Amino acid sequence: MLPQEIIRKKRDGGILDAEEIAFFVKGLADGSVTEGQVAALAMAVFFKGLTVNERVALTLAMRDSGDVLDWSGIDAPILDKHSTGGVGDNVSLMLAPALAACGAAVPMISGRGLGHTGGTLDKFDSIPGYQTQPDNILFKKVVREIGCAVIGQTGNLAPADKRFYAIRDVTGTVESIDLITASILSKKLAAGLQGLVLDVKWGTGAFMGTLDDARALAESLVLVANGAGLKTTALLTDMNEPLASAAGNAVEMQNAVDFLKGTAIDNRLWDVTVAQGGELLASGGLAPTADAGMDMMREAFQSGKAAEKFAQMVHALGGPADFMDKSELYLSKAPVEAPVYAEQDGVVTGIDARAVGVAVVALGGGRRTAADVIDPSVGFTDLAGVGNSVDADAPLAIVHARTEADAEDAAIAVRKAYTVGAAADVQDRPSVVDRIAP
Repeated sequence: MLPQEIIRKKRDGGILDAEEIAFFVKGLADGSVTEGQVAALAMAVFFKGLTVNERVALTLAMRDSGDVLDWSGIDAPILDKHSTGGVGDNVSLMLAPALAACGAAVPMISGRGLGHTGGTLDKFDSIPGYQTQPDNILFKKVVREIGCAVIGQTGNLAPADKRFYAIRDVTGTVESIDLITASILSKKLAAGLQGLVLDVKWGTGAFMGTLDDARALAESLVLVANGAGLKTTALLTDMNEPLASAAGNAVEMQNAVDFLKGTAIDNRLWDVTVAQGGELLASGGLAPTADAGMDMMREAFQSGKAAEKFAQMVHALGGPADFMDKSELYLSKAPVEAPVYAEQDGVVTGIDARAVGVAVVALGGGRRTAADVIDPSVGFTDLAGVGNSVDADAPLAIVHARTEADAEDAAIAVRKAYTVGAAADVQDRPSVVDRIAP
């Protein structure tokens, strides 16, 4: 086969067979296909699209371009989730240990921050000693003994996707739903999962700005994942305001600790976490229905079993044994903490969640370039949600910053991100908007 003939076929609207796709993906992995040829195929796919069978074939070929994790010997369903990213989205921190407490095995391979969205690994890096990049032996040991491990991409998982994404990133083809689908799912399939829930977000803080766009991506992901043999459902969730009342790394970790201990729980965060867990427990056969799975999740949190699993996981991966009891002593604190007040009293009627995420990056809590070092201590806490009253006693947020000047800049950004008006202008929106099933 010739790469240029495959490109030509797709350029002209043809349908690629599995052998042609596998040949091209092999060239991606071993370098025998040039960057120009990869870019050309990506652009052809961007304009001509892929059928469901083509998407499944591309996903499976990229999965098989590297290692596929084997969890044989673990007598529990292997479950995980994927979020398309948001602001204040620390669901993974509570979800993984709660699922483990319910009898699942959760090898959660997570990522770092991307653009204005926070990264799960960056949050765990705020715990002293915690290994986000353990070797496969330790990774499997922790999953087997504790039931969950939240780490970064390990080994040689889907290397073809890594190269493909890098080329798409500089050729204006990242937005292709066909290619996004294969990219996300190839890594999840390589993780050896038996059940997956997708959290596809829409709104001001999401990559998918409209509900229709989010639904199109969710439907593609669910269709292809199940076509590739992975039992998958998706939830469409609202990201028109930060999900948690904290945004940053150490502050979101403390928010998760408070959630697990039951000392402070954000309602929207509770709804989304419990809903995702219910879906996964049903997919894994640990609950007869998603509703029954949600009941199991609530019990895992309320009994303290999820908190116990989290503490065990942190210690097994190198963190302090008493982290749950003394998290505030271990998590770094910013030198400056200051309230941000609205310019007028009233009720929060809208939030530009993306602007809040960008403000965290500007404080040093995210990356402007790949080489940037994150300051885990900075960010926001006590973020007012839509419908909350704000006045001289109730600020929009508390900013955590390195300097007074940084805090002042962040305060300006937050005020611009918030719309304050009358209670009658508040629109009631559910956290979980819809469910997409096979």
